[in-house]
Amino acid sequence: MTGSDVGAPFRLAYVPGVTPTKWVRMWAQRSPELPLELSQLAAADAPQAVRDRRVDAALLRVPADRSGLHAIPLYTETTVVVIPKDHLLTATDELTPADLADEIALHPLDDTLGWDHPPGHPALDRPATTGDAIELVAAGIGLLVVPQSLARLHHRRDLTYRTLVDAPQSQVALSWLEDETTDAVEHLIGIVRGRTTNSTRGRQPAPVEPKPAPKRRPTPPRAKQRRR
Repeated sequence: MTGSDVGAPFRLAYVPGVTPTKWVRMWAQRSPELPLELSQLAAADAPQAVRDRRVDAALLRVPADRSGLHAIPLYTETTVVVIPKDHLLTATDELTPADLADEIALHPLDDTLGWDHPPGHPALDRPATTGDAIELVAAGIGLLVVPQSLARLHHRRDLTYRTLVDAPQSQVALSWLEDETTDAVEHLIGIVRGRTTNSTRGRQPAPVEPKPAPKRRPTPPRAKQRRR
């Protein structure tokens, strides 16, 4: 991807908790002629934004409705329980769903783990967002199970988290429209997969035909010298 003219930007969406900083920096280094336009979308909205062509690709969480979309898994997140710092469950580094059996478990409407019923007792109402659920945890109303990146995103000094084993996990993937794997998409795939600039994978430019060597003119024969 070379050229001196700045083209239309490549539109990349990402969901809360995903940090594309490293990939954005590599894109800028390798393709300064093609701007990368970032936008953050709610996890539930990202797949449809790709289908509607409001963005060219998205870093989103699965499980999600991937009909009509390609998706390359990038990494799987650790699942954690967000709890007050003075809670008894902070005494251990890892928890299981059985440890939450007597607790109130908050289940926000924007839950990204995809389970129908989190462990513990359900709250009377489901919070609208993960941010709202975090506020309820801080108020001592219940606990919240989320991917670790969301626990970090909503960090508060009065809260902490512990790893929850034997629980659903959130997988982050790069997604784009089927049948629309453009050169720019291939370029982004190479970046998120850690390919070097010299990698032979992905789309390659057409081979350049070697120019034929210039023909040499025949050397004229030397004139014979006459004998005297």
